[in-house]
Amino acid sequence: MPQLVFYRKYRPQSFAEVINQKNTIKTLANALKQNQISHAYLFAGPRGTGKTSVARLMAKALNCENRKTNEFEPCNKCGSCQEINEGRAIDLIEIDAASNRGIEDIRALRENVKFPPLKSKYKIFIIDEAHQLTKDAFNALLKTLEEPPPYIIFILATTEPEKLPATILSRVERYDFKKLALDDIIGRLKYICHQENIKFEEEALRLIALYSEGGLRDAESLLGQISIVTNQNITKESIETLVGAINLEKIKRFIDILNKKDKVKAIEYINKIYDDGYDLEIFNKEVLDYLRKLLLLKISPGLAEILERELTQEELTVLFKQAQNWETNVLERLLRKLTEVQWQLKTSPVPTLPLELFISEELI
Repeated sequence: MPQLVFYRKYRPQSFAEVINQKNTIKTLANALKQNQISHAYLFAGPRGTGKTSVARLMAKALNCENRKTNEFEPCNKCGSCQEINEGRAIDLIEIDAASNRGIEDIRALRENVKFPPLKSKYKIFIIDEAHQLTKDAFNALLKTLEEPPPYIIFILATTEPEKLPATILSRVERYDFKKLALDDIIGRLKYICHQENIKFEEEALRLIALYSEGGLRDAESLLGQISIVTNQNITKESIETLVGAINLEKIKRFIDILNKKDKVKAIEYINKIYDDGYDLEIFNKEVLDYLRKLLLLKISPGLAEILERELTQEELTVLFKQAQNWETNVLERLLRKLTEVQWQLKTSPVPTLPLELFISEELI
């Protein structure tokens, strides 16, 4: 079973199936119902949040043979919809700008634009990772965006919209995609597990969701990979072993050691974590996240509302109790220092050194 099979298999086939992008979907739906179609769109946002999936849905809806006036959902039954679902639509051209970023590639695209669609109402170009196009390629694309034929629609997708030239941004209709909430990702993973007869522990899915950092594609891909290794039985321990995720208890224990200012135990703990095979970048990142939660609770108990989606009530109770042992200014200082450590861990010749230096300098 390929690693990405779940992501492909469970790709949304209608706008109603898209998770957590309500404002974007509502605006696109209204545009489709009112036939107010732009010649160029920009879908911007973190990876795995549905940009290319929504781009394909737009392509389906625009060329759907059965979609009536005042409707926006593709039928998924006509020849055009089925061809897009099966990846064989000749009037839908998908370009990965990461590997087709030069001016010659865009010149070829411009030549393609001259020809009308062979079977559909629109010829649609989806350019993924659009920010990776070269300056010359952008200039060549700009000429096409300025005066495209009426049968051409461009959809640019990017994780870094700030890298697109202002001249391009001024000629596209922009939609911003946001990271998915933890509960939304967990809910989707549960659905896939039930469909695929995969046994799972709740905490295991929570760790997958946390590890994916708000990207559903990453979560679904990881679920597919781990389900193979674990023979369709996903446990908390298997996630920790396979991806180096650190459970909350290990983080809590380290935070308690920091609070007691025990240098020897702290350094021993870091080395044990490393010897046990955990990724120190992931460990430090989760320590940062834990300290952030403590800081928010220290600033105001009312900020617990921000954390309720990520934590159980029992975990929140532990955090409240632990926050009482810290001063706000100390938490702020540690967060700043560990943010620097996060970058140092990427390049350190000795993996444990940045954290050991942090401990030596901070636990006075």
